Amino acid sequence: MTKKSTQDIENDSVRLDKWLWAARFYKTRAIAKQMIDGGKVFYNGQRSKSSKSVSIGDRIRIRQGYDEKEVIVVALADRRRDATFAQTLYQETEQSLKTREDTALARKQGTLFSPASDSKPDKKQRRKLREFKERI
Repeated sequence: MTKKSTQDIENDSVRLDKWLWAARFYKTRAIAKQMIDGGKVFYNGQRSKSSKSVSIGDRIRIRQGYDEKEVIVVALADRRRDATFAQTLYQETEQSLKTREDTALARKQGTLFSPASDSKPDKKQRRKLREFKERI
């Protein structure tokens, strides 16, 4: 059995779950498969199977926690190597970077999930809040 060089890999097709694992988006192929099947990964704007063949120039949208990344496939690989090599496999779009920075800033400031009120509650509102909390 012969081993493939990186030049041979570029000509071959690579499964989506293998590529996500090689690009270090997920720690294992099993997790990558679960995320694809769970609808967290979109291939060219559509849900797909983990066995889908990836080709250069395709767009992949990945949701990880609060963040959503949109990347363009630059190179193919079916083996996991170091992180610097993994970063050469894709290029994140400018819009994706901007969106992630904005949501990170909003999350850091706490405005995303609990927007601050304009004023403190008055005595009547505090009583109502206390009654509501004690009911539960």
